[in-house]
Amino acid sequence: MSEEIKDTIEAVEADNQEVKEEAAETVEAAEAVEVTTLKPQRKQSRRRKIETTEPVESEWKEQVVQIRRVTKVVKGGKKLSFRAIVIVGNKKGQVGMGVAKAAEVIVAIQKAIADGRKNLITVPIFKTTIPHMITGKSGAGSVVLKPASQGTGVIAGGAVRAVLELCGIENILSKSLGSKSPLNAANATLNALKELRTFKEVAQQRNISMKQLLG
Repeated sequence: MSEEIKDTIEAVEADNQEVKEEAAETVEAAEAVEVTTLKPQRKQSRRRKIETTEPVESEWKEQVVQIRRVTKVVKGGKKLSFRAIVIVGNKKGQVGMGVAKAAEVIVAIQKAIADGRKNLITVPIFKTTIPHMITGKSGAGSVVLKPASQGTGVIAGGAVRAVLELCGIENILSKSLGSKSPLNAANATLNALKELRTFKEVAQQRNISMKQLLG
């Protein structure tokens, strides 16, 4: 074999070695790029999963007014159960009361919440208070509600306070008369709020304008 052929063979082998080394370097670089690009994508996907699993808060609020053990006389003895009174509202002018009985306290509360959402009423709120004075009655109890100026707060207690706060009223004066039962007090408060009328409704009933009504 001549020396020229040997030199050409050596040159070709050297070129092949260089090509192999360059190819290996490009493969390593590509793998490094893939690893760096895949890592942040995995983090983003995990973050997205965490964000989607966060619970959404409901606008409805519940407050338990009373839980009482009651008995019912049946054939063979007495049947014990629990009665729950729950006020449900969204603090935006809607409020309701639910009453339910069950053998367990938790079940009674859940049934009362469902009953309260079925019996919602809409209350006209005028500048964080009520438009006018009104009295509500229920059984042997009655509740007097009076509008109050800004900064007064909710002057009420017990079931009356729960109804007014969950309704969204911020300034009001109240007085509970007669029966001290939480059920009667809550019913009387809801009866009073249901009978409230706005200035626009009164003006339409009297066939006069708002300016004439307000003087």
